[in-house]
Amino acid sequence: MNAVLKIKIDRDECIQCASCWSICPDVFEEGPEDGLSQVVKSYRVGNDLALGAAPEKLRACVTEAAESCPVEVIHSQ
Repeated sequence: MNAVLKIKIDRDECIQCASCWSICPDVFEEGPEDGLSQVVKSYRVGNDLALGAAPEKLRACVTEAAESCPVEVIHSQ
């Protein structure tokens, strides 16, 4: 079984800085409807824009994106 990295974005607090999707476009993208960060469709959980489950191999990318977020709205475990 492959390890899975759980991701949560507090979209209500997102400031649309583009940092996360610039650093880790495999996991994060700009929402076309509201401009807020969201999890890309292939890693979304239950079609929730704010919840994701990505392969462990993307941990470094997700961590760098979360650490670069100036309002600290990306959480992973």
